[in-house]
Amino acid sequence: MKTIIKKYGLLALAVGTLGVTGCKKFLNETDKSNFTVDNYFTKPEHARSSVNAIYASLRDPMSSGFGGGAWTMTEFATGQAATDLGQAVDSYFVKDLRNTADNAYGLSYWQNYYKGIGNANLSIAKIPGIAMDAAESKRLLGEAHFLRAWYYFTLVQLFGNIPLITEPVDLASPQLRPKQASAEDVYKVIVNDLKTAEASGLPWTDVSGKVSLGAVKSLLAKVYLTMAGYPLQKGAEYYDLASKKAEEVLDSKQFKLFTTYNDLHNPAKKNVDENIFMIQYKTQIIPGNWQELIIPYNKNISAYSSETGGIYATGAFVQSYDPADLRAKEGQFFFTKFTNQDDRTKVVDLGGYFIYKIFDVVAQTTTANSDLNWSLIRYADVLLIYAEASNEVNGPGAKAYDAVNQVRTRATLPNLTGLSKEQFREAIWRERWYELCFENVTWFDMARLRKAFNVETKGFDNYVGHKFSYGPVLTDRELLFPIPSRELRNNPNLIPTKGY
Repeated sequence: MKTIIKKYGLLALAVGTLGVTGCKKFLNETDKSNFTVDNYFTKPEHARSSVNAIYASLRDPMSSGFGGGAWTMTEFATGQAATDLGQAVDSYFVKDLRNTADNAYGLSYWQNYYKGIGNANLSIAKIPGIAMDAAESKRLLGEAHFLRAWYYFTLVQLFGNIPLITEPVDLASPQLRPKQASAEDVYKVIVNDLKTAEASGLPWTDVSGKVSLGAVKSLLAKVYLTMAGYPLQKGAEYYDLASKKAEEVLDSKQFKLFTTYNDLHNPAKKNVDENIFMIQYKTQIIPGNWQELIIPYNKNISAYSSETGGIYATGAFVQSYDPADLRAKEGQFFFTKFTNQDDRTKVVDLGGYFIYKIFDVVAQTTTANSDLNWSLIRYADVLLIYAEASNEVNGPGAKAYDAVNQVRTRATLPNLTGLSKEQFREAIWRERWYELCFENVTWFDMARLRKAFNVETKGFDNYVGHKFSYGPVLTDRELLFPIPSRELRNNPNLIPTKGY
């Protein structure tokens, strides 16, 4: 036994010695089969794939399950959403105005959107050095600038003063632990990015779902509208800019409202007509998994194994619609009953107002694998942006009436007419609340307007002091979401959000 130990001990020592000497040489060599930042950006297809990677971060906050979904954060913050999903504590923290910096929803937006910004910065820095068709290079850079603008626009609205990083960062970069920039400085980058994208030669529409000129101009209109309001309060000049940019989209005649609300959740209508810009999903490849979160809790209506009851509308909000409004009718924007999964001839009372406008019927009834995209910019939004912004500049003109009345006509409501500037303003706000609910729009409107919709009076309260229909009262703390505590620990240069 001793002989065997000595024998194998010497062998192990010999192998260890070879390992040490060989390792030194190995560490000094580069595996040429691995891509790095230095050797990757050499071909036109590398430029395309690098830009494709920027889009991926749009999907991450949409991930949903028994822990909830980050995308619901801004919906619960409106006071118009309810949940039966007890495990999703972050939903309750936001919904009940007891939010903290430990909320995983805010962390998801922060980490994933800064990842998207990092990928955009890399593409913007490296693509100009690739030998390729100049027009294609310019278009790809336009996509990258748009996506960086989208990420920054969302983050600055959510968190206020945030780090502003526009160059690639490595471990030696002084921007590894950046300080916060003012909202004003962030918006300057957003506008410059969108102007660059606007001049990049992108087509007006893109049925594949890539960034289009229509998306760029629509987002720029929304950015100007936001800058006109809080917190920057740039006023009339920026309402005028928003009005003119939205008008370019209207006058292009490239987009139109769907004739039926069913098309809002029809996978066959991806990236066309009303859908100006969407997050892309594909059944059996990258299915949209927010479907699990919008199913009523354990009602046995769905092909999905998990029926979470993660988010639905409060009764007070849905009941505030005009009784004639088609959007509030059964099976339009909301549904209160559905067929039983085991026997589709039986109807199940769901006990609440669940969200039908983003409900994938095929996935829910048969495949449990959604092919539905998530719409980020709809033409209805652009119509209402134009109507609101033009009214602030010139009062309610004929074209502004036409824009809002297109939305109302589809909802089977009478045309607006003969209103004062102040009456028209609130009428547009109501249309935005009713038309764009549960699409991650309403809370952003609340923050820029410092207003909240009162479901009892049908008017608008000041944001601070507004009481939700189920009790909690908004304070100025809720005008922003807290910078995540994990980021504060990792970066001592960050200042915690006031009130958190």
